[in-house]
Amino acid sequence: MRFEFATAGRIVFGPGTLRQVGGLAAELGSRALVVTGASTDRAVALMDMLAEKGIRTLTYAVSTEPTLSVASQAAARAREADCDLIVGFGGGSPLDTAKTAAALVTNGGEPMDYAEVIGLGKALTRPPLPFIAIPTTAGTGTEVTRNAVLASPEHRVKISLRSLHLLPCVALVDPELTYTLPPGPTASTGLDALTQLIEPFISARANPMTDALAREGIRRIARSLRRAWDNGADAEAREDLSLASLFGGLALANASLGAVHGIAGPFGGMFPSPHGAVCARLLPPVMAGNIRAARERQPGSELLRRCEEVAQLLTGHAAAAAEDGVVWLHDLCRAFDIPALSSYGMTQAEVPDLIDRALAANSMKANPIALTPDELREILDEVF
Repeated sequence: MRFEFATAGRIVFGPGTLRQVGGLAAELGSRALVVTGASTDRAVALMDMLAEKGIRTLTYAVSTEPTLSVASQAAARAREADCDLIVGFGGGSPLDTAKTAAALVTNGGEPMDYAEVIGLGKALTRPPLPFIAIPTTAGTGTEVTRNAVLASPEHRVKISLRSLHLLPCVALVDPELTYTLPPGPTASTGLDALTQLIEPFISARANPMTDALAREGIRRIARSLRRAWDNGADAEAREDLSLASLFGGLALANASLGAVHGIAGPFGGMFPSPHGAVCARLLPPVMAGNIRAARERQPGSELLRRCEEVAQLLTGHAAAAAEDGVVWLHDLCRAFDIPALSSYGMTQAEVPDLIDRALAANSMKANPIALTPDELREILDEVF
């Protein structure tokens, strides 16, 4: 057995840990670019804490899914201000933007120089500016991953920059920052986190370390996601979701993903859409498709055993069959009113192109069984 495990240089987790950010940042730099979501208002307390330690700050707001040009602009702002520290504060969009900017400042060039598929695919060779990642949602896990996902609207694709140099110096995960997240984003980001636990667990690249993280994370989301959706101030539930999201990031960074992200990535490039909601919609039918394919072509396989274990973790029933987990997921998505993919503008005529793009996606390579174009069509027919 051989595997590798890499993550952020330091992980700081727990309610109220945001109050440690000043001291953590002071060890790394004195002039910080703070990359936030659309509104910088939520970051005021953060910047006050940095100022108390003598750290000068300027902000860069990310109002949409991150693009190559947005990341390039953030890096240019950091260079112009002679920043020696980057802080990402928000959901996946500002964190991926900040992560990319930190690498571009020291490596030079533009995102296209390092982008997969549509770019030159050059390696990042120099350590980035010190980067602190502070998530305010519980879904992406990007605070501990080695990639940054960026959109290229002109190519209608989402691509990744991948490198160990993209791992943050510090991942600071404070569940209190998620208390005000509305029910809709709580549901979609929570289901994204669940996807990023299930896919590494059944992945062709799973290993004992990621298995342990995935099991614990799935269990926590199963018991707490509906509670947090019902009551955003449920501190115990919010802590479960934040920890599960962190575990999902650790797992996916070291065991990869699967067909849900293999479809969701290309879909997000073709149609502007919230990544978490797309993953949420795809998760039940993809699980069902993997189970059907395994029963037909790999009866008695490890994949089926793992899908049964997922069902048992989700339902809390030791005798649950793999299909029971799919039913549990369907019921949860129905309760959360997760929208169909057609609501983002996709038509039936565009399904073949999406299937071709999905089959070529990097995430699809780790799916535990190779799904055929017809099987992907069946999945997409269900979520259309």
